[in-house]
Amino acid sequence: MLTDKFFGSYERFSTPSKKEAAVLLGADNLVGDRYDIVFKTENHVSIAWLKNRFDGEVGFFNANVSRTLRVLSARGWKLNAVLSFIAYSDIPEPGEYWGEMALICYDPSLEESFLPFVSKFGNDMVDGNRRSLLLNDHELQSIIDSNGNWLPSTKTKLPTLDKGTAFIKTRRSFTEKMVEHGRKGNIGCYLISWAFILCLIAFVAFILHSFGLF
Repeated sequence: MLTDKFFGSYERFSTPSKKEAAVLLGADNLVGDRYDIVFKTENHVSIAWLKNRFDGEVGFFNANVSRTLRVLSARGWKLNAVLSFIAYSDIPEPGEYWGEMALICYDPSLEESFLPFVSKFGNDMVDGNRRSLLLNDHELQSIIDSNGNWLPSTKTKLPTLDKGTAFIKTRRSFTEKMVEHGRKGNIGCYLISWAFILCLIAFVAFILHSFGLF
C-alpha cells in the first residue's frame, strides 16, 4: 500500500524565544518555503528542529511530533516541511511567535514523483492554499502518475485562534513575491517592487502633509 510509504500532516512548531523568532517576520522565511529537518538532543530527548534555506534554525516541534519524524528518518525516509503560516500569541507573557508546517515525508522509492510534488505544493501554498495531506492510495497514485504535478482538491482550513492570538503570515505579500523574483534574478520585478514601496511611502507622506500631520 502506498499509504505505508507516505506521511503527511500539518503540525505546530514553536520558537526558542520572542527575540530569536523575530527573523520569521522577514523575507528569509516565506509562506511556501521548504525547510530541512534536523535533530538535536535536549535533556536526553531528540527534538526535530527546522532550518530554512539560509541555514538558519527557526523553530522546533514538540516531543511527540519529533518522535514520529525521528522514526521516519531512521527508516531512511525523505523529510520535508513547508511553511503554512506564522502566528503570534500574547498569552502567556511575554508572548510568543509560533507557526505551522506542512509535513511531507515519504519512502525514497517515491522521490522521483514526490520531489516535484513538494515543490508544486509549496508554490501553491504561496497564495494561501492549504491542500489536504490526508491522502489515500488512489490520491498517492495520482501523484505518481502525474510525475508530481497532481494536487489534492480538498483543502484544510486554518485553525481557530484563541483570544490574544493573531495570524502574522498566511500567504506571501506582493512585496515578498517581488523580493523573491529579485532573488531569482528577475531584476525588473525587484525594481518594480521597490518603486511600488517608494510610491506608497510618498502617497502616505502626501496624505499626512495634506492634513497637517507631517
